Amino acid sequence: MNVYDFTVLAKDGSEVSLKDYAGKVLLIVNTATGCGFTPQYEDLERIYATYREQGFEILDFPCNQFANQAPESDDEITAFCTLKFGTEFPQFKKIDVNGDTADPLFAALATEMPFKGFGTGIKNAALSKFASMNNKAFGEKCYVGWNFTKFLIDRTGALVRRFEPTVDMAEVEKAIKEQL
Repeated sequence: MNVYDFTVLAKDGSEVSLKDYAGKVLLIVNTATGCGFTPQYEDLERIYATYREQGFEILDFPCNQFANQAPESDDEITAFCTLKFGTEFPQFKKIDVNGDTADPLFAALATEMPFKGFGTGIKNAALSKFASMNNKAFGEKCYVGWNFTKFLIDRTGALVRRFEPTVDMAEVEKAIKEQL
């Protein structure tokens, strides 16, 4: 699997080939504006500002499949992220990441590197239970467990790591630095 083989939709509905990002380290993220993990936008923007000159990009894909946590329009989501967190990284059209309507990029990424759980601890167990109830409707096509799942792509377009939303952002940043 190579991400450069995929095309995604810009907010205006136009097609964007991921070949446009060839040679860069990518962090592909499904996001939501009303999630408990939404404050990760702050860390994501800090990481983006720190490493973008070294060939790093974050590709943000809003998704409303997890407890209706991103019901806004694409423009409203962008305004929220820009005003609240100062985000400057590319944000694409809102997508589905699970079920029959799952975006092919996310289905491929998650098939290549499947969900293995949120980790240990009380918070992770609670999220796991809640996510399991939410994601039952997707059955075998449940590719992503929750908002702010991240996929790290190397400069050749290959998937190298998957981070669940519960992974500390310092660990995500360390892995990005290793790829740069």
